[in-house]
Amino acid sequence: MNNDSKIILTGIKPTGMPHIGNYIGALKPLIEKSQTNKTFVFIADLHALNSIHDAKEIRQHTYEIAALFVALGLNLDNAILFRQSDIDAVYKLNTFLMNVTPKGLMNRAHSYKAMLEKNAAANRDPDADVNMGLYTYPILMSADILLYNADIVPVGADQKQHVEFARDIAEYFNRTYGNVFRLPEPQIGINNGIIPGLDGRKMSKSYDNTIPLFAPANELKKKIMRIITDSKLPNDKKNPDESTIFLLYKHFANADEIATMRDMFENGKIGYGDAKKMLFEKIDSVLSAPRAKYEYLMAHTDELDSILAAGAARARDTANDTINRVQHAMLG
Repeated sequence: MNNDSKIILTGIKPTGMPHIGNYIGALKPLIEKSQTNKTFVFIADLHALNSIHDAKEIRQHTYEIAALFVALGLNLDNAILFRQSDIDAVYKLNTFLMNVTPKGLMNRAHSYKAMLEKNAAANRDPDADVNMGLYTYPILMSADILLYNADIVPVGADQKQHVEFARDIAEYFNRTYGNVFRLPEPQIGINNGIIPGLDGRKMSKSYDNTIPLFAPANELKKKIMRIITDSKLPNDKKNPDESTIFLLYKHFANADEIATMRDMFENGKIGYGDAKKMLFEKIDSVLSAPRAKYEYLMAHTDELDSILAAGAARARDTANDTINRVQHAMLG
């Protein structure tokens, strides 16, 4: 099976607007893959229930993620964009997989272990604030992956365990009931290096140093002008590979533009203020059209409803075929 014939699957939780670091590291490569590969992209609203207990908020964030993918150019001929909760088969498969998954596997989940450590540090009951949705979420995630016969699941290095668990659970099932499930492979994102935030640390919401992907132009400019730099003067030579400005610029500019900015840094031809203006203009030029499309879709959510409904109908064809095979294997 060549790479273009492999099925790709990814899910994204509707818990807020992604930032530019998410775009560079995960969204942009996925959009590019969707041009050639059959791709399932689901909005993981069921997973969001662990942390968000407001239906209106989940619905709003679901629209935001759907609009974002469409605005960025997800190829809706090859890509199937849908809401996780719209596929009834995922609930059934989750129940079936519960019966072949050892409890010990769930004990090893990173998110559960992190909660145990947090509670231990606070001298609380080990399972304080741990609901069964959080504890068993790797099983639901495995159902998401296995339901659509995914070959490749793009993930960050810190999420590799999710796909490994899906493989483990599929193998438990196949050993018991026959060769029903395809074994998915994790695909760790292209090494774009650490995407720096405004303070030079890794761009992360937890550090409050992010640039929202579709921030309005005036907000985008304000964010970029806040990037922390050193005290070098405009005519001082600077190392571009240690500059947040350059490290962000190179993900939006073409090869000639990158070479030009590198020369300016290395030969003392530009100050940080002007470099920040160049960065703003480049990012704004790349994202202005998608941002306008995003804003249009958020004002016309009926169009998003139609896109998600069409995607769910296509996803159900594969999901129902899988669940029928699973049900026959387990119940006859």
